[in-house]
Amino acid sequence: MKQKHARDRKERVLELAGQMGILRPRDVEADGIPREYLRRLFLSKDLIRVGRGLYALPDALTSESITLAQVAKRVPNAVICLLSALQFHNLTTQVTHRVWIAIENRRWEPEFDYPPIELVRLTGCAFLFGVEEHEVNHVPVKVYSPAKTVADCFKFRSKVGLDVALEALRETWKSKKATMEDLWEAAKVCRVSNIMRPYLEAIV
Repeated sequence: MKQKHARDRKERVLELAGQMGILRPRDVEADGIPREYLRRLFLSKDLIRVGRGLYALPDALTSESITLAQVAKRVPNAVICLLSALQFHNLTTQVTHRVWIAIENRRWEPEFDYPPIELVRLTGCAFLFGVEEHEVNHVPVKVYSPAKTVADCFKFRSKVGLDVALEALRETWKSKKATMEDLWEAAKVCRVSNIMRPYLEAIV
């Protein structure tokens, strides 16, 4: 009977991993299963560890965006932004080995080493505007829209470089991932209308 109970729990954990993509100890505990089962399934190679306290099915991690899912699992209120959002939307030739996130909390500091992150702090409309939710390996991931990301690149041009912002604008316009109205609205929200104006007028 004990063995059947353990087998049932094992199957339930694997089912949760399939549904949620990435599991944390709190996820299995919320289902009434001790966190020890994650370690057991890791040792038996039924699960792999994808980060400290993060587990997944061995064949689940096929997406190149898996680091976005890992960060989203750790910081669910964060929004993927700037270079990481550009990569997600295929709007840049830049390669970043950090996950760029925006948060609203002015005091929070990351408590994990991997994946490495680059943090920007936004408030009010600048934080809430243009948030899209995508699913990456069954994990809900918040990402800024192409238009908002372009405006953010101009806002944080000292961090990412004006050349990155201009490339993002060109690629967004060329790929039709944002209208001129979308870009103007994002520019206003990010308070970079005057900076973006000559570049927006030039692409029309």
